[in-house]
Amino acid sequence: MQLVDGESNKINFNNVDCNETSFLILAAIMLLCLAPMPYGYYQLVRFVAMVVFSVMAFQYYEKKQETLMVVFGTLPLLFQPFVKIALGRTLWNVVDVVVAILLIALWLIDKGKGRKNEPPQAL
Repeated sequence: MQLVDGESNKINFNNVDCNETSFLILAAIMLLCLAPMPYGYYQLVRFVAMVVFSVMAFQYYEKKQETLMVVFGTLPLLFQPFVKIALGRTLWNVVDVVVAILLIALWLIDKGKGRKNEPPQAL
């Protein structure tokens, strides 16, 4: 992230890119939630997911990909660590797997199109 033209209160997200590696790393992190981990791990996952999904939503907004913008704009609300949503372990496991599958599918779509450093197009 860089400051824009010396203004200390504006951040330029154009240089922050959620590339294909981000999709795979976040999918792996989500799938690791299926294993019995310490509670701190789940808190870390919630925070990291909130930040990464927010950046992805913003990038899809800039690319005018409304469907993915809405999907990745909603996920930070679900994963945010401040007001925890109590879904129960089983339902959280389902959510983690569905999100991981979505991320892997988007990665495969992006890889199939041969594009680099650009968020995948809407499904």
